[in-house]
Amino acid sequence: MNHNTPRTPLSARPLPEVRGRVLTTAQLRSLGVSSAETNEQCRPGGPWQQILPGVFLLHPGPATSEERLHAVLRYAARGPDAAAPGRPPTAVPAQPAAGQPLRPARPGAAVPAQPGTGQPHRPVYPDAVITGLAALALHGFAAAPTLLALEKIDVLVPRLRRLRSAGCARIVRTSALPAARLVTGVPVAPVPRALADAVARLTDAGRVRRLLTEAVRDGHCEPAAVVRELDRAKLLDRPHVLDAVDSLLAEGRAVAEDRLYRMVREYGLPEPVWNVELRLPGGPHLGGLDAYWPREAVAVDLDTRAPRHDEGAPWSEYARKREHLERLGITVVHVTPRKLRDGMRQQAAIVRTALMAASDREPAAHVVVEPR
Repeated sequence: MNHNTPRTPLSARPLPEVRGRVLTTAQLRSLGVSSAETNEQCRPGGPWQQILPGVFLLHPGPATSEERLHAVLRYAARGPDAAAPGRPPTAVPAQPAAGQPLRPARPGAAVPAQPGTGQPHRPVYPDAVITGLAALALHGFAAAPTLLALEKIDVLVPRLRRLRSAGCARIVRTSALPAARLVTGVPVAPVPRALADAVARLTDAGRVRRLLTEAVRDGHCEPAAVVRELDRAKLLDRPHVLDAVDSLLAEGRAVAEDRLYRMVREYGLPEPVWNVELRLPGGPHLGGLDAYWPREAVAVDLDTRAPRHDEGAPWSEYARKREHLERLGITVVHVTPRKLRDGMRQQAAIVRTALMAASDREPAAHVVVEPR
């Protein structure tokens, strides 16, 4: 070749098929594309565009939601992408074609394992996890905006990373990255952490309440996990967040009560009296119970208390109630919403065993049963 040989324009070069057509400067360089050539392709009216510092979109039109997500992750991830630019990463499930909508995760869906190993997938984007409203959209929240409607996409990085927010990427620093789930190949923060990061930036009380309520109502997570994350983020001193937590706990109790009703009926347990208060004849109240079998003197008590740093007094009160009932010969089965969700069969077996063992115990003290 000499200086008179016509040069093949870069736009005509056969680049390998790349996920989302989003590449970094380092990846382009590994394909033999120099910085000067990249700048030429990104000129006004050119075939490429720079979507974030050091991250390029290999077409001139608007970025899809998938491309924006991967651009943010390529910008935020430590070091080069784990996959070579010419092939999709083996650790990531197949992705929708460019321009196709991303499918949200099903509530409770697990991170797939590395084929043949039983081990979780290695991180495709080291030290970068999508969080906030973008993560909730990927988790399938109806109350979250669509990905394309979001001006900024929040991405978690380690606290000591020297990286600034830019364009559509908003950097959220954390002392410890949460264990991410893969949703359409994107590392996403668990729902409780994503909710806390979203709520930290929201001032609309109605929107906060809708997000928290949906998390529990649709089975994404338990109320206790959400409250723990909100507490860790120091958000419980905001009045609109506290109001939303009250709605969250009410929704959580309603869901847990519904599961308790289902447990009794689906596993053939005798019908109890529901939601009652016990008291001694002519004496003080002994406390409320969610289900009670008077003949067997067996009770189920749902523990839907919110986890707080100042829970010593409520826990002491709860323990005193249980100890008092058991001194009177009443067997109390302590059940949490998570136990009902993840082990309903086991909880039914525990209650059944307590009912069957009633004939072997000393008769319980007489108590008065009243509606709660």
